[in-house]
Amino acid sequence: MHYMKLLGLGMMVFTIGATVLFGQGNQEAANLTREGIEASKAKDWDKAIAAFKRAAQLDEKYAPNLASALQQRATVYVSQGKFQEAITDYSEALKVKAKDPDIFERRAYAEMQLKNYDRALHDYGEAIKLSPEEPKYYQVRALIYQTKGDFKAALADVDKILTLDPNNQDAQQRKKFLEAKLHAPPTPPPTPSGPIPNPNVRPPVTATGTPATKP
Repeated sequence: MHYMKLLGLGMMVFTIGATVLFGQGNQEAANLTREGIEASKAKDWDKAIAAFKRAAQLDEKYAPNLASALQQRATVYVSQGKFQEAITDYSEALKVKAKDPDIFERRAYAEMQLKNYDRALHDYGEAIKLSPEEPKYYQVRALIYQTKGDFKAALADVDKILTLDPNNQDAQQRKKFLEAKLHAPPTPPPTPSGPIPNPNVRPPVTATGTPATKP
């Protein structure tokens, strides 16, 4: 789906400055923040994160800059297929911005690439708690449930999407697919084509020697 492609690219706008109050408060923290901003412009995320982390330790008002830089480095990791490293950075960002549903969403995407569907379900659940009226979270969670074979839970999420966005074509099509899966007659288990051999009974021994002839 188009949404998943956009999320996979991890493109987001990196804005720093709202919390940068130069000349106020801790001067060392302000200097470190300037250093982090310059490193960010050069896309040196390791250096930026180190500077922002030290600034946040000195003055917590600079912490949002750290969260933004961590997400940017995580985006780079995702583009490189380093999903576990991305998960680690998103987890660190959540320590700073625990109420940001989009960070849970981005971490869930990385978890899905590792087929850690239970963790991804948890993160989409957290995103939904924080933003229950956002259809895209239900849309991807429904896909995860479908992948796990939980068609009933997937259908519940699809119905929620259609409540929020009745014209959602992806949800309309997925609803038909899931209803067919849930209402299809069960497939009978295959039966053996012949009797099952008893492994406890040894087959009779066939004599291979030539009987001796009488003189």
